[in-house]
Amino acid sequence: MSQNISIPSTSLSSRNKIHPQKFMLWMGIGSICMMFAGLTSAYIVKRNQGNWLEFNIPVYFWYSTLVIMLSSITIQFAVKAFKERAMQKYKALVTITAILGIVFSYLQWVGFSFLNNHGIQLIGRGSNPAASFLFVIMLLHIAHVIGGVMALLIIFFKAFSSKIKTYSSISIELAATYWHFVDLLWIYLLIFFYLIK
Repeated sequence: MSQNISIPSTSLSSRNKIHPQKFMLWMGIGSICMMFAGLTSAYIVKRNQGNWLEFNIPVYFWYSTLVIMLSSITIQFAVKAFKERAMQKYKALVTITAILGIVFSYLQWVGFSFLNNHGIQLIGRGSNPAASFLFVIMLLHIAHVIGGVMALLIIFFKAFSSKIKTYSSISIELAATYWHFVDLLWIYLLIFFYLIK
């Protein structure tokens, strides 16, 4: 004799709904994408107006690309470790990811210093629009990376705090999604500036 088991429609709908914090994150990511799309479009328009300085991307920016790609791997492994309750491994991976984020920001600063020291003034009198655009766009990206590092540091302190015990993976999942986004955004910007010079 077969029995029909009915699943309440409310439980099915709740499973299909996206978490409110994830929804807000994706809304924010969409807004950031629109902002950078506008900035890179303005770069192309301004470039076609003449008085445009062409220069090579400093090698430090390529080094920083390797660093942020590595950090994207470590944070994904951190999510996996958290879900497996391998907390020591999780703590180590979150720590490594935060350090790599700081190293990425440092390499960006070194890259801009290299440009400035080689006669390419980024801002102020005597600067060229090409360098200024590069500086503003990449500075905005660094700001978003620093925001991600701050989120990672909060997760880091929560992981090492004996008072705070949480078994929800939502925080690290949000941080990982955002971190992958800034990683992909940086790769897009680097390829954009490399191709358009």
